[in-house]
Amino acid sequence: MHSSHPERLKAPARRRELTLTELLQGLEQSERSVLARAITLVESVRPDHRDLARCLVESILPRTGRAVRVGITGPPGVGKSTLIESLGLHLVGQGHRVAVLAVDPSSRRTGGSILGDKTRMEQLSREERAYIRPSPGGATPGGVARRSREALLLCEAAGFDVVIVETIGVGQSETAVAEMVDTFVLLVLPGSGDELQGVKRGVMELADLAVVTKADGDQRRLAARTRAQLLSALHLMPPATPGWRTPVLTVSSVEGQGMGSLWKSVLEHHEHLASSALLEERRSEQAAYWLDRALEDGLWARFLGDHRVAPRLEALRAEVRSGRRSPEGVAEELLDLNWNAPPADPSSRGT
Repeated sequence: MHSSHPERLKAPARRRELTLTELLQGLEQSERSVLARAITLVESVRPDHRDLARCLVESILPRTGRAVRVGITGPPGVGKSTLIESLGLHLVGQGHRVAVLAVDPSSRRTGGSILGDKTRMEQLSREERAYIRPSPGGATPGGVARRSREALLLCEAAGFDVVIVETIGVGQSETAVAEMVDTFVLLVLPGSGDELQGVKRGVMELADLAVVTKADGDQRRLAARTRAQLLSALHLMPPATPGWRTPVLTVSSVEGQGMGSLWKSVLEHHEHLASSALLEERRSEQAAYWLDRALEDGLWARFLGDHRVAPRLEALRAEVRSGRRSPEGVAEELLDLNWNAPPADPSSRGT
């Protein structure tokens, strides 16, 4: 019996992969679909994709660096996505083109994204001058997508003049995001002095700008008190930016109050950096930081992929777990294997 709809039996056609030239042209013309595919490319772990991604990022570097880069962090429930949407809509209304790189927490088992930022920022996602990219954090430290900085550069190359990077606010994610932006913004919930103690000192020391959220309704007075406590706490810490005193603002994302003041403070900080040569210095130091992270990632991957290390690693790990061997001793043994044994497996060489 023949089907009257044979096309239903066909597998969906696979999209043709774009060439380097097509990717560069699409980014130059600010094509959102090409930007999405370029970010997917830099997030890929396939060796052929990694080679193309490296060429792409190297090629766009002259077209990057013109955007204002803002990092936003804060504890769960502080209203990061709501604030980012409200700020984004304010900026789009002023004629800016805004990209949001929202790093999602991911399932440790499946690696899948738990949250959908396009759902959480539904109104902003419909704006033609805005682009939202949720990235699953996966197994990378602190939930920060490993290629977030490359995605930021791609957004700049596509003509976005404001790039906002959201961190989920756990582990080392704050440090990683602070190392890819110009202005790092800490969000804090209205609360008593005891609750304010829960804000990690290390995160407060990174903040170029602090914002007390949800300053509306019966929380308005509480937010003002929290602002005063934050100002006192920050006064005792070294500034994140030399010559800059960290401002503390109160906002209401729901009412749309305070977005103009927030953006004004971001621009004042950016101007302080640019006028004192700190912007160039900060970005140069950040580039060096990411070189070190890339070396760590690459060396770790190659070490684990070494045919001399892989077969012994699990057995030695079991000995460490059981207490028969020390972690330091096993590490030295594996490193000696890697560096001192014959350089390569002859069977893995090409003919």
